[in-house]
Amino acid sequence: MESEDIRWIYVSGEKQLATLNLVPGNNVYGEKLVKQDGDEYRIWDPFRSKLAGALKKGLKDLTIKNGSRVLYLGASTGTTVSHVSDIVGNRGIVFAVEPATRVARELIENVAAKRRNVMPIIEDARRPQSYFSVFGKVDVVYCDIAQPDQTEIAISNCTAYLKPGGKMLLVIKTRSIDVTMDPKAVVVQEAKKLEKSGFQIDQIINLEPFDKDHAMIHCTFKQRSE
Repeated sequence: MESEDIRWIYVSGEKQLATLNLVPGNNVYGEKLVKQDGDEYRIWDPFRSKLAGALKKGLKDLTIKNGSRVLYLGASTGTTVSHVSDIVGNRGIVFAVEPATRVARELIENVAAKRRNVMPIIEDARRPQSYFSVFGKVDVVYCDIAQPDQTEIAISNCTAYLKPGGKMLLVIKTRSIDVTMDPKAVVVQEAKKLEKSGFQIDQIINLEPFDKDHAMIHCTFKQRSE
């Protein structure tokens, strides 16, 4: 999968995923900067970003494009957020939700302060009605949170903010949901919850070897918001 904002680049003979750097000269987490065809790209490490891992494992449709409006749940220090920011460009926006103040400080200082298209929201994803800075509907919800009810949290955020026909990329952290269940069974269980809530499952990707006992569900929001 390639576009003007995302590319496969050969570095020392190895094929690497990279995004067009929105802030040339700036790196976020020590990633390598590479010049190609007059542009600067940031190497996107699949061991540091589950979205890069999913692309490496064959995610067919990234759904996040130039100009997209993205609600990102579980922004952490902003590693993946920064690459999403590269992809959506200055015409898009990333609403980055992170509840932990210490972590959010890094998100603000290293990512949001340098990228005008990243809007940090220091809130608990369980309270989507508290995101006062989110305006209008979004095209994509990306959810990467370690909670037993992570799927339910994602669904409530989609109901509040995702436009009908919009997409969700949901990281399933099976050990956070149920450490006693077989990880594959947990993924199936969470996918069924999504289907019952009006989502169409488009693709399920096992994220190993990049993340053990993790999967990503790519789905479409069919249910109309109230």
